[in-house]
Amino acid sequence: MNAALPAHTAEPRLTSLSHGGGCGCKIAPGVLSEILKTTGGLPVPPELLVGIETADDAAVYQLNDEQALIATTDFFMPIVDDPYDFGRIAATNAISDVYAMGGKPIMALALVGMPISVLSTATIGRILEGGQAVCKAAGIPIAGGHTIDSVEPIYGLVALGLVHPRRVKRNADARAGDVLVLGKPLGVGVLSAALKKEKLDAAGYERMIATTTKLNTPGPELAALEGVHALTDVTGFGLAGHALELARGARLSVHIDWKKVPLLEGVRALAQAGFVTGASERNWGGYGHDVEVGSGVDAIDRALLTDPQTSGGLLVSCTPGSVEEVMAVFRRHGFGQAAVIGEARAAGGKPLSVG
Repeated sequence: MNAALPAHTAEPRLTSLSHGGGCGCKIAPGVLSEILKTTGGLPVPPELLVGIETADDAAVYQLNDEQALIATTDFFMPIVDDPYDFGRIAATNAISDVYAMGGKPIMALALVGMPISVLSTATIGRILEGGQAVCKAAGIPIAGGHTIDSVEPIYGLVALGLVHPRRVKRNADARAGDVLVLGKPLGVGVLSAALKKEKLDAAGYERMIATTTKLNTPGPELAALEGVHALTDVTGFGLAGHALELARGARLSVHIDWKKVPLLEGVRALAQAGFVTGASERNWGGYGHDVEVGSGVDAIDRALLTDPQTSGGLLVSCTPGSVEEVMAVFRRHGFGQAAVIGEARAAGGKPLSVG
């Protein structure tokens, strides 16, 4: 018997309750920039090392000479139907922002909004169990949180971490001549689109869960390398969107060598079959004017370039001489598909080029 619903009432698929799943729920880049135009203007204390200036992954506040607090939050609607997997993905995605700043997570708070007249307490409990499992793997407690009754299911975390002030890695500190390394392959948005239309096979689902629940644990080790200048993670705005943030923040140009960008197995074929998210097109509409696309990059490539990644990989900007160290860190943490995908260049032309 369903614990929250009348007997004989079947629960709907989780993805059927959300108008957009995972990081595909993000407000489109162009709309977001309009909203944020009116924010800011308040005095910024010197202890605030990272704020909203460059759309970085988290805020960082210096506590003392040895410690800075990383604070971030992330939540979204279901990207999969299995409640336990949904919880795992959402928690992994939220904690990633701490790793992307070069920090170590210390605790989390749960953010829970559920349609309690539609989903059973057992289903909601499984979502929370998934989040708890990931936090346990990250070595942190869920120390509290907040719950509301909402129309669509929403789950995520406030994630807190610590980092040495000199090891904070912003998305705005890339340097001309740096090499770009991507930690995870692309294609989560395409897989989620196929899943929602019940066209993703068991192997594809397994690949999707494996990548979206893999914690970006290389972050602190990468931040400790002298040759690593900038870190970010690739999420809802796609590889192109987050590469643009890196370029704009550092006032550089970024070039992506598209043929070197790793993709999850089967993703290109699914994209060619039409399984592309609406968020991908919204992403392009928001920042496509700043991207120079080479003649060898077709419409499918563009859709993958802007594909929203939920719990995506780290994007590292480092000196050419430190690439081997960076790759060794990724391999040590089990990121076998990490790849060199481009470079940062002196400003000139559009901030992002792909070819």
